[in-house]
Amino acid sequence: MRPLDAAGAVPLAVVERSGFPESQHVGAAVVVGPDGAQRTALGDVEALVYPRSALKPFQTVAALRAGVELDPQGLVIATSSHVGSPRHVEAVRALLAAVGAAEGDLRTPEAWPSSRRATEDLVRAGLGPSRIAMNCSGNHAGMIGAAIALGVPVATYLDPANAVHGLAAAVIEEHTGAEPVRPGTDGCGGPVWAVPLRALARGYATLFAAQPALAAAIRAEPVLIEGEGTATTRAVAGLGVVAKSGAEGVWCAVAPDGTAVAVKVLDGAHRAAAAVAVALLAGAGAIDGGAADRFLADPALAITGGGAEVGRVRVLV
Repeated sequence: MRPLDAAGAVPLAVVERSGFPESQHVGAAVVVGPDGAQRTALGDVEALVYPRSALKPFQTVAALRAGVELDPQGLVIATSSHVGSPRHVEAVRALLAAVGAAEGDLRTPEAWPSSRRATEDLVRAGLGPSRIAMNCSGNHAGMIGAAIALGVPVATYLDPANAVHGLAAAVIEEHTGAEPVRPGTDGCGGPVWAVPLRALARGYATLFAAQPALAAAIRAEPVLIEGEGTATTRAVAGLGVVAKSGAEGVWCAVAPDGTAVAVKVLDGAHRAAAAVAVALLAGAGAIDGGAADRFLADPALAITGGGAEVGRVRVLV
């Protein structure tokens, strides 16, 4: 199997400025029903992609299977790609404490919060980047909890040979129906595997159907899964979907009726992926059309000039 490339990509969205098509995002996208059967496919949806942080729901389920007990907040923060706000950091600390670990056990890279406000607060306090502020710290806390529950070394929880990752790979294969291949290292230092885009959408449909508590927790805490104003949080709060982003233009979601979508923007841009996914879910009748229109009209998709809106990111699907 080959990775998604330009030959397998189709136009997904155009960036318009002053009525002129300034840029275009190409990629692939797929919609599947609650049973995982394909409904809509754009581009080569059998090509491999790295889901990046869109694999986190599978890793959270792996932690549960290892024996980690997660309350609703723990379920969400373990699955999150958070912006590093004080609330997110407190939730990660609570998860670490619940599994019997400490902040010093984290092996995430030191980072500033992706939240500008949180970063400014740290600067004013004379503080700097930290491992817990890194957006994957909740996911790593879940891995640490899984290592403790399995009785394997915590110090090497990022080692691909650690049993934590074998369990995660098994969960991915069970729900996607595809063997995870091309093992690599994610930006946080954790593992990442490649799967076909269609299989990723199927995995979301089947995993969240089998894990209603995880789905309910994310829907109840849209800010905790990512952060105020982000596409994922806006989609969960405004559309009732369960959604998760992944670096390099990946975005997946499951609608309340179980319909799932997975999008990969080939150039890695984030600004178009969620919009394309939402438009596809609305086209499939899986979410309210009016709510989808409001999502697509959000200022986050505006193109500005001189401080005023002069264009939009417009989906082509």
